[in-house]
Amino acid sequence: MRIDEIISQSEEPVFSFEFFPPASEEGERNLREAIEKLAPLEPSFVSITYGAGGSTRELTVELTRWIKHELGLEAMSHLTGYGATLDELRAVLGRISAAGIENVLALRGDPPRGQPDWTAENEAIHYASELIELIAQEYSFCVGAACYPEVHVEAIDLASEIRVLKAKAEAGAGFFITQLFFDNDVYFEFVDAARAAGVEQPIIPGLMPITSAEQIERMTALSGATMPKELVTQLELRANDPGTVLELGVAHAALQAADLLARGAPGIHFYTLNRSPSTRAILSALKVSRPWAR
Repeated sequence: MRIDEIISQSEEPVFSFEFFPPASEEGERNLREAIEKLAPLEPSFVSITYGAGGSTRELTVELTRWIKHELGLEAMSHLTGYGATLDELRAVLGRISAAGIENVLALRGDPPRGQPDWTAENEAIHYASELIELIAQEYSFCVGAACYPEVHVEAIDLASEIRVLKAKAEAGAGFFITQLFFDNDVYFEFVDAARAAGVEQPIIPGLMPITSAEQIERMTALSGATMPKELVTQLELRANDPGTVLELGVAHAALQAADLLARGAPGIHFYTLNRSPSTRAILSALKVSRPWAR
């Protein structure tokens, strides 16, 4: 089922999980086990990322097919335009379609490791909006896109970020998923700015439960996300105790998600880093407390 239809037809918030294709057979077994353990919670959809430069394209399609047809969960395949020709992109889209997948998250993509500077000399796709337009015009997929409440690292300011968001919407994006953030006011201010600019598509907040101090330091550096001073203080107090960092991360993400849903967010997209216990605990608590119904 198309994700835009899932969102529009659901009377309750949508919950989704994001995983990445592992680099080893053991990692793949662990990933499949993690997703299987999430299945009883009935997520609205599960997405699988696409390695830099298309390095995991085959496994991305295979895992997405397995999630949809063997686990019976709705699935979304990521696709990036970086480093690909139009023929290569169409070939991947053909494989995704042949696998019975109806949803694609269209991204510009990042360069492979060791190539930190963006170059666009040989690529057919220079912007995510171009990939969205290609998919929307030539295929029947529901197309999702990314957005950045704290502004993309290459954007000048919020106004320029909103212009990019609107271009993606006009190109054919049916919904958006945000980059991770830790201050809910940032999300709602971003949504207000998007609505003022005429963007009507659902904007699903993306959350990453903190599981370790090193992990969150790395991810915030990559994404540009900032952390509230109080949260930073509490993490520093637990710097030498990984177990309590994990406990704090789960508690904070649960409270953050509850507040987002109580204030009208259409759902929550969890960046799992291929670990299911934290997200299982958070989603279970949300389904018990039902903050959106208060």
